[in-house]
Amino acid sequence: MQIEPYDSSKLAAIVDLSLRAWEPVFESIASVMDPEVYREHHPDWRVTQREAVQATCQAEDVHVWVATEDSQTVGFVALKLHTEDKMGEIYMIAVDPEFQRRSIAKALTEHSLAWFKDAGMTTAMVDTGGDPGHEPARRTYESAGFRALPIARYFKKV
Repeated sequence: MQIEPYDSSKLAAIVDLSLRAWEPVFESIASVMDPEVYREHHPDWRVTQREAVQATCQAEDVHVWVATEDSQTVGFVALKLHTEDKMGEIYMIAVDPEFQRRSIAKALTEHSLAWFKDAGMTTAMVDTGGDPGHEPARRTYESAGFRALPIARYFKKV
């Protein structure tokens, strides 16, 4: 497996693998969130996620890295630098479901941490959900040494 800087020829593959990777996550969110609130914010999660991934990959302030195996795009990570806080943020990460459980997310996370350090950052941050669908992400971050900050976020349809 190789980790390479993003180029626009990889965009379609990144979008496709992201949607496949995040399908169980959105199913999990739907199962724990108030149904009305979920529908309000995710009327068609595939459309909004497609747009979010495309915008992220094309944003000038985001640095995207792509994991490839035998010239196939198998994962990606999008990183942001918050230089005023000396903090690097893992903004978005996904691994193709066919390639999960092969330490690709771990490798992308480790690559991110090294890149942050080289960029002069002193802290790294990542957000993820507390629902069951995000458990693999939480395990990856915890195994890389991240510690969770307990936060409660509540939603109600008005």
